[in-house]
Amino acid sequence: MSADENVQLMRRWFQEVWNEGRIQTVYDLLAPDAVAKGQRGAAAEIRGPEEFAKFVREMRGAFPDIKVHVEDVFGAGDKVVLRWSGVMTHTGDAPGLPASGQTVRIGGITIAQIVDGRIVAGWDSWDQLGMLEQIGAYKQPLAA
Repeated sequence: MSADENVQLMRRWFQEVWNEGRIQTVYDLLAPDAVAKGQRGAAAEIRGPEEFAKFVREMRGAFPDIKVHVEDVFGAGDKVVLRWSGVMTHTGDAPGLPASGQTVRIGGITIAQIVDGRIVAGWDSWDQLGMLEQIGAYKQPLAA
């Protein structure tokens, strides 16, 4: 696939998986042996469509109204880089925390590697600490 086709695939991923909650798209676009890093923390890995679908269900269970906007995107070779922002309301009891009702605004960067029309690897860096602060699960310590 061309870099432009890979960019369109990733736009589809963000629209269908995150904004529309289409779990089938995870199975359609993620390779069976895909590895994703950074979604659950710096060292954690999500392997394959089944584990990634579980992650999507958990996030959308906690934030069912999530809307992600792709701010910037470009592709080169088999990789696509996206800078994105998201707005969502914490109305579900996940990730392991009772619903706060708080509106959360986050941002992140995703890099994906695509081979033969499927995502084979992905790396995310997103503001997980900011999300926890906004829902009241974490408070910055006061400076000494």
